[in-house]
Amino acid sequence: MKPVTMFPTHLRIAETAFWLALASSFFLLPDKLTLMSQIMIFGLFAVSLDMALGYAGILTVGHAAFFGAGAYAAGLLAKYGWSEPFTGLVFALVASGLLGYALSYLVVRGADLTRLMITIGVCVLLYELANRLSGITGGTDGLQGVVIAPVLGLFDFDLYGKTAFCYAFVVVLAMFLLVRLVLRSPFGLALRGIHDSRKRMTAIGSPVEARLRMAYAMSAAVAGVAGGLLAQTTQFVGIESIGFNRSAEVLIILVLGGTGRLYGGMIGAIVYMLVHDWFADMNPQYWMFWLGIFLIAAVMLGRGGIMGALSRLVRTGKATR
Repeated sequence: MKPVTMFPTHLRIAETAFWLALASSFFLLPDKLTLMSQIMIFGLFAVSLDMALGYAGILTVGHAAFFGAGAYAAGLLAKYGWSEPFTGLVFALVASGLLGYALSYLVVRGADLTRLMITIGVCVLLYELANRLSGITGGTDGLQGVVIAPVLGLFDFDLYGKTAFCYAFVVVLAMFLLVRLVLRSPFGLALRGIHDSRKRMTAIGSPVEARLRMAYAMSAAVAGVAGGLLAQTTQFVGIESIGFNRSAEVLIILVLGGTGRLYGGMIGAIVYMLVHDWFADMNPQYWMFWLGIFLIAAVMLGRGGIMGALSRLVRTGKATR
C-alpha cells in the first residue's frame, strides 16, 4: 500500500484536530467526563515516561514512584494547609523533579539490567513507605479529606466532573506543549543522539551523563504533575498510585501507543483506557482476559505501536515554497 504524504501544514491541522476532538468530548460525552479526564492525565504520565524511555533510552519500570510522589505532595499540601490548585501542581512538580534528580545518580550510571532493578526497588520502597506512614498518607485506605479550592477562585470542582475536565485539559495541553518544546530543542536532539549511539555522543564531547540526569529529572517532574492532577481532580490519593502495578500499566500504555513518538503516550492512553472501560462493562468478571488478548494482538500486529503503524501509512514531506 502506497503511503500518503503529509506536509507540515497537514500535520499542524491534524494536531489541532486531535486537541479539538479531545475538547469536544466535554459536549459530546457529558456522562464520561471523569473517564476523559483520567485518560488525559494518564496520557501525560505516559508522555513523561516516553521522555526517559523513548527519547533518552533510560530503561525504567518504576515511574509510578514519581507519579505517586506528585499525587501525595499535592494531596498532603491541600489537606494540611494550602488548597489552591495551580500552586499545588507546582509543588508536585518540584517535589517529584528533586526526587528524580536525586535518584538519577543511581539510575543513569548503571546498565539496562541495573536500571531495571533500581527503578523497581525504588518503587517498591516508596510503596512500603507510604503504607508504613499510614498516619500521614492513610496507608491502604488512601489519603482522604483532600479538598481543593475553586480554580482561579471561581470554578468549584463539581460531582459531574465538568471543572475537573476543563482544568485537566488546560494543564495537560500546557505540559504537552512544554514537553514538545524541550524535545525539539538542541537538548532534545542531543537526547536522541545519546539514544542512538551513546559512544558517538561521548566521542564528540557531549556531557552524556549530565544530560541523561536532567532528562530523567524532567521526566519525573512531568510524572509528578500528572499525579498531582489526578489527586486534585479526584480529591483522593490511593496507595496504588505509587505501586509497581501503576508503573506496569503506564508502560503498557506507552508501548501500545508507540515509544519515541510525541503522541504515542496520548494515543496509547486513549485506546487502552477506552478498551479497558469497554471490556469492564461488557464482561465484569473476565475483562482482564479479553484485555490481555487485545494487548497481545495489538503488539503482534502493530510493530512500533499505533504510531508506528500510522508512520508506515503516512509519509512526512518537506515544506514547499
